[in-house]
Amino acid sequence: MKDRLGVGFVGGGFNARFHLQAFQAVRDADVLGVWSPTGKHAVETAALARKLDLGETKPFRSIAAMVADPAIDALWLCGRNDARVANLEEIADAVTRGQGRLKGIACEKPLARNVAEAMRVVELARQAGVAHGYLENQVFAPAVTQGRAVIWTRGAALTGRPYLARAAEEHSGPHMPWFWRGELQGGGVLNDMMCHSALVVRHLLTEPGAPLSSVRPVRVTGHIASLKWTRPEYAKRLQQAMGKDVDYARHPAEDFASVTIEFETDDGATVIGEATTSWSFVGAGLRLSAELLGPEYSLAWNSLDSPLRLFFSRAVKGTAGEDLVEKQNAEIGLMPVVAGEPAVYGYEAEDRHFVRAFQGRDAPQLTFDDGLEVVKLLMTAYMSAEQGRTLDFPPERLDRFVPAVAKGTWKPPRPRPPRPPRPPRPPRP
Repeated sequence: MKDRLGVGFVGGGFNARFHLQAFQAVRDADVLGVWSPTGKHAVETAALARKLDLGETKPFRSIAAMVADPAIDALWLCGRNDARVANLEEIADAVTRGQGRLKGIACEKPLARNVAEAMRVVELARQAGVAHGYLENQVFAPAVTQGRAVIWTRGAALTGRPYLARAAEEHSGPHMPWFWRGELQGGGVLNDMMCHSALVVRHLLTEPGAPLSSVRPVRVTGHIASLKWTRPEYAKRLQQAMGKDVDYARHPAEDFASVTIEFETDDGATVIGEATTSWSFVGAGLRLSAELLGPEYSLAWNSLDSPLRLFFSRAVKGTAGEDLVEKQNAEIGLMPVVAGEPAVYGYEAEDRHFVRAFQGRDAPQLTFDDGLEVVKLLMTAYMSAEQGRTLDFPPERLDRFVPAVAKGTWKPPRPRPPRPPRPPRPPRP
């Protein structure tokens, strides 16, 4: 067994760069390659990896060329959702043709834009015969990991299992135009971020050491809405920032979503998960939160409850940036600082785990099969929102379902005009 794992990145954008920061804390791995559909991004991201001393990173002209390089042992898929299947097809083709060998493939969330595509991704990974891991950083966040372990060891062991979990991810909106386009991303904020929150609630409700299948989803209620970005002034502002192809006046996606999942457990209990996600949150920046409640205990986490805060008066005139927190919304006033975001959000622990898994030292905690299950929950939530009712999980023909948001046909309900005031009642004689 090689002492070090040679890692290649598919995609050179914002998410890949978060992983590069995390790999500074990962032993026994070198980042040796980057491919991006935009050659300039591949060159820039490879240069960043070298600057971070992650290895002799170089840009590749194709994914197949990266697979063929004997120095590359595993791939981290961080590309766009609409390219996921094509990227896996190129990988599987290169491996099955014997052009290269891989020890593992790790794929960012969501696994795909819908169930049919997610099933194809799982099929391609099996066809290639390569170990696979589903990258879900919030499950690996230290607060979630430590809190879950202590709650189950102390509270649940003495007073009974937890029965209600909540999770949320909220910020002011994505960085890149394609995230805002339902047909490319697969939906709106529900598809983009509910994959985190829906899995976190299930993870918290699952006893450590037990499989996720011991807490089975049986009913799903979803709701989606556009609270901010379809307002005319904000739709115009969004188009100015993201380009003419992002037109929320004509083709909106949801900027708020909620889902309630009813689970049945192996020991016969009914437990509930509540998750919300938002691109219409106004605050310091990205906010992750989670709660877990049981008979005599509770857990609470909020990523913006940072022990470090800075204050800048109006006299401090600086350029807009994200040096304090991801999706930062202000540069003056009292601001929380999330020191070490790759660690706080779970990227470091996640990448460390999958390096060990692909080296054969640990079993993957999450696989593409888990990613497929998450996509099934997301699509059920969309179907529930469209039908306006709670659905049994999984509903029929889920593998044929594509959300109206992804098809470009979804229209948020128009606000009802205010009712005219009722005339006063005449006085009684």
